[in-house]
Amino acid sequence: MNDSALARATAAERPAVTVADSAVIREENFVTRNLKRLRRTWQRIAGVSASGETARGALSRRQLRELEGQMHACVAQAGGEVSARLQAAALGQTYLGLDATGRREFLELMATFGPDQRVLEAAARGFLDAADDEARLEHERAIREAVRAPRVKILTQFTGLPDGVKFLVDMRADLLEATRGRPHLDVLERELSSLLALWFDVGFLELQRITWDSPASLLERLIAYEAVHEIRSWEDLRNRLDSDRRCYAFFHPRMPREPLIFVEVALSKGLTDSIQKLLDESQPAADPRKTDTAIFYSISSTQHGLRGISFGNFLIKRVVDELKRDVPTLRSFATLSPIPGYVRWLESAASASASLGSSLQAKLKRVGLEAQDFHALWQRLRGRDWSAEPKLAAGLADAMLAGCAYYLAEARQGLRPVDAVARFHLDNGARIERLNWLADISAKGLKQSAGIMVNYLYDPAEIESNHEAYRLHGKVALSADLKRLLRR
Repeated sequence: MNDSALARATAAERPAVTVADSAVIREENFVTRNLKRLRRTWQRIAGVSASGETARGALSRRQLRELEGQMHACVAQAGGEVSARLQAAALGQTYLGLDATGRREFLELMATFGPDQRVLEAAARGFLDAADDEARLEHERAIREAVRAPRVKILTQFTGLPDGVKFLVDMRADLLEATRGRPHLDVLERELSSLLALWFDVGFLELQRITWDSPASLLERLIAYEAVHEIRSWEDLRNRLDSDRRCYAFFHPRMPREPLIFVEVALSKGLTDSIQKLLDESQPAADPRKTDTAIFYSISSTQHGLRGISFGNFLIKRVVDELKRDVPTLRSFATLSPIPGYVRWLESAASASASLGSSLQAKLKRVGLEAQDFHALWQRLRGRDWSAEPKLAAGLADAMLAGCAYYLAEARQGLRPVDAVARFHLDNGARIERLNWLADISAKGLKQSAGIMVNYLYDPAEIESNHEAYRLHGKVALSADLKRLLRR
C-alpha cells in the first residue's frame, strides 16, 4: 500500500500503534531511514561509494588529515559551482557516516576554520588609513569579507544539496550536545544558529492544515513528534483530526516533509476542563457550527536543531485567523495547558514561603492533613496514591488549586514566572483564565502538575495590552477566579 492509499485507509485497516511502537517510529522511520536515504543521495552526487556502515569511535590522524583536506577544498571552491557541490556532498556524506564521537571531532575541526587574523588586520588598517570615502568604502567591504569565517562558507554550501537545510538543522542539534563543556565550539554553534534564524524567519514559513487525508508519512511524524499528549493509536490520531478538530503546522519550503511546529485544536462549547474527556475516542464529534470556543490543547516543536528560534507565538496568531474564517461561530480562543513545573516547585524549599490560609488549613484537617505551607502539604502526600482516594482528592482541591495559582502568578525567576509554559502564553498576551482540578489524571499529569491543567485565554481586545504589561513590567494578566484563588 502506498502513502496516499494508506493515508485514506480506515482506522480498522491501519496497524495499531502502541506506546512502544511510537518510540520505534521515531527512531527507525525518522532517524535511521532518513539518514540512509540522505547518505545514498549524497553519495550519488559526490560520486563516492560507501558501505553504509557508521564509523565508530575517534578519528585517526589520517582520517583527520583527509577531513581537513575536504574542508579546505570546500573553502577554496575550485572548479566552479558543480565541483563545489560535489565537494560539499562528499564532506556531508563523511559527516553522516560518523558516530557521535566522530561528529564531535568533525565539528571541532570545522571550528578551527576561523577568520584569517592577518587579512582582517590589514583590512582594518586600510580602513583607518583611507584617504577618501571611496577608499574607505572599499576597505569596509574588505573587512566584512575578512570577518566572514571560512567555516560559514562551508556551512552555506550544504544548502545547495537535497535536504541540505535539514542536514544543517540536525547538525546544530549535534552541536548543542557537543558544546556542553566545550566552549571552543560555541562560536560555530552561534554562527550556525544565526544562519538558521535568518533562513527560518517566520516570513518564509508556510502554514498548512493537516487532515486525515494527509500523506501517511506526515501522519507518522505527528505520532512521533507529539510531545504533550502521546498519540496512542491510529484511532486516537483519527479522533484528533475529526470534523470538530483541527491541526495546523508551519513548514519551510526547503523542508516540505518536516513540520517545524504543530498545534492541535478542539472546537467546543465553552472552555474544556479535562484532557481525558477531550481526547475520549468514544465521544461523538461536535457540530462545528454549534461551537463557540477553540481550545489549543497541544503545541509541539519538532526540530531540536531549531531550539531558541521561536515560531509558537506566530503559529497561534495565524491559526486564530484561519479558524475565524473557517468557523465563524467561534468567539473565544483558549488553551488547555499542562503545568509541567508545579510538582517540582511543591517539592522545592521555595514553596515553603507560600503559606496556607486558615480556611484552607481547616479544610485539610477534615481529611486528616495538617500543614501550614504548600511544601509541608506536599510532603504529607509523598508516597500516597491520593488521587485514587475520592474523599481525600476532593478535600485537597481548594488548597492545591490555590497553590497552583500562586505558582503561576507569583513564583518568579527575576521578572518572569517560573513556569515555562506560562511564560510562553503570557508573553503572547494571554490571560490565566481558569485552573481545572484533576484535568489530567494520566501518570505524567499527576507527576508533573498533580493533575491540574490551566486555561489561558486569548482575548483579541486585550492581547496587545497584556503583552506590553508583561514584557515591560512582568505583570501577569489574571481572571477574577484566579485573583480569588490568590487571596486564599
